Amino acid sequence: MDKSQFHELFDSADGPPLLAYAAERETSQLEIDWHKHVRGQFFYVEQGLIVTRTDEGTYLLPPHRAGWMPPGMLHTVSISGPSRAWGVFVSPDAARGLPEHACVVGVDDVFRAVVKRAATWAPDAPMTPERERLLAVLLDEIRHAPVEPMHLPMPTDRRLRRVAMAMFEHPEDTRGIDEWASWAGLSVRTLTRLFREETQCSVAQWRQHARLTRALERLAEGETVATIADSLGYATPSAFVAMFRKAFGDTPGRYLSRQAAAA
Repeated sequence: MDKSQFHELFDSADGPPLLAYAAERETSQLEIDWHKHVRGQFFYVEQGLIVTRTDEGTYLLPPHRAGWMPPGMLHTVSISGPSRAWGVFVSPDAARGLPEHACVVGVDDVFRAVVKRAATWAPDAPMTPERERLLAVLLDEIRHAPVEPMHLPMPTDRRLRRVAMAMFEHPEDTRGIDEWASWAGLSVRTLTRLFREETQCSVAQWRQHARLTRALERLAEGETVATIADSLGYATPSAFVAMFRKAFGDTPGRYLSRQAAAA
């Protein structure tokens, strides 16, 4: 089966309920614009960083996290650094009972082993009792995978979304909340109230989470801590390192070493 035939199969509701794949990329950056799949997609990152966006927000997948994208959901994909990943395309029927919204989840050794086995099967090969049992185990693993807080929620209010997108695209912008409110044509009180109602975060918390997302992208691309700190608007590299350690429990260098050792 050639590549085009495989893509036709995983973007069709017909065929096996689950289709697994494995992929490696040596490119340092890949951007895939808005698109959707007939099947749901469950994807796991062993190396590199994946950031995907939906209308509901931004989802960050550092190494050893997995993402779930429901069938038919529009999304973008950004891959930073050389990557090694695998995933599963789930038919709409098999996706019933799985989350209706995109999310990031943790996976265990059983999950990884079953997907890697399934990725070696030819997509059009006949199903055997052994394969059916393994796919049933895999579907159970997907259903019970714990959801992790790697979601950057996007507000729905047009004015708030404008502020959020500006903060995400220009993390070096150090304007205070008074200035952001004035820029959006809102009072400070209205901006802070609506932002918390729509994202469950304060403006400051949301901006910090956005900066962490951008920091992990840049770390995956090999940028230095000093360069990243400056690009994110931190006064000193040490201030950035302190923020990073508070969020991830380690310095950027040790965090990357830990991820590489676990790969």
